[in-house]
Amino acid sequence: MPLYEFECAACGRRFEELAAANAEPACPACGAPGPKRLLSNISPPPKVGLRGAEARRSDALRRTREEQRQERRAQRRDREARG
Repeated sequence: MPLYEFECAACGRRFEELAAANAEPACPACGAPGPKRLLSNISPPPKVGLRGAEARRSDALRRTREEQRQERRAQRRDREARG
């Protein structure tokens, strides 16, 4: 059974209820029958990792940093070998 959101016509209270598609539960606050079914927002799926341009930009930055790190290591080795 899906979770639906309702609003009571008598007292105006909003509530959620597990109900069949054609069921109309009574209001838990005042007991009035026939609440109005509301449209609820659906949460989007969680975003996992970077996508598209963000991923390419991140990969490019990572490659640039690694190349700079390797150049510094090579320069340090050269200085140590000379000195």
